[in-house]
Amino acid sequence: MQRAANDVMQSIIFSAVLDALAALKAGSGGLPNQLLRDVQSIHPNVTFADLPKALQDAIAKSTRGAFTQLLKEGYAVGPRQQMQQTRPMDRVPERDRRIPNDRRTVRRGPGRRGPAENEGPGKGPRGPGGPSRPRKPKGKPKF
Repeated sequence: MQRAANDVMQSIIFSAVLDALAALKAGSGGLPNQLLRDVQSIHPNVTFADLPKALQDAIAKSTRGAFTQLLKEGYAVGPRQQMQQTRPMDRVPERDRRIPNDRRTVRRGPGRRGPAENEGPGKGPRGPGGPSRPRKPKGKPKF
């Protein structure tokens, strides 16, 4: 019986973490201070080359094992181009991307700047000050 992808990935990651911890312990040579230094050297910005050699080897071994386990479970692993060619495209219908006429003038994408088609000088709201209209002069009209 084929396992769910979530279960397969969880077991792969769990094994990789255990292998990495065992590699850190082995790389420290049983010295607690060295193990602590190795653990403290791991942070979010660390690169693969900065990791201790034993940990690098354990990660490489776990990666190879992960691909083997995925293939054994029946999941396809390969370059993206090959994966897309085998996927049936007729199962996913194309959606209608046209915008209805009543919403066309007010719609703006998140990355667009500037006023929408119905906004701008003299055309509607523009910022917290409200609509921008020409101001009327104050006082008595001059004739």
